[in-house]
Amino acid sequence: EVQLQASGGGLAQAGGSLRLSCAASGFTFDDYHIGWFRRAPGKEREWVSCISDSGDIALKAYSVEGRFTISRDNAKSTVYLEMNSLKPEDTAVYYCGFTKAPWRWCKIASRYAYWGQGTLVTVSS
Repeated sequence: EVQLQASGGGLAQAGGSLRLSCAASGFTFDDYHIGWFRRAPGKEREWVSCISDSGDIALKAYSVEGRFTISRDNAKSTVYLEMNSLKPEDTAVYYCGFTKAPWRWCKIASRYAYWGQGTLVTVSS
């Protein structure tokens, strides 16, 4: 049974930091590229960052460049999103996703097979 447990969300002040985690079980973790997406209130789901199955390649959206860092620990079957210099516009529910699609598709939500339940991040000004 596939199980994904996202955690680490909460309330932060602008300029603060949070670290999201997504622990996985029930499938071969390092067979999958992993992405973080977010959905802000009233907006469409937005790609944030993705990391390759081996962890040696990562991409991030321009809006989080220089502030967010994605990483993974294949031994622990866990992916992380370190978020620094948070802004109120980062407020959203954040989702981890897992895909076996070719790397060039890592920004495309429809190519993802598994999704975590989401964790809410609220950034106050």
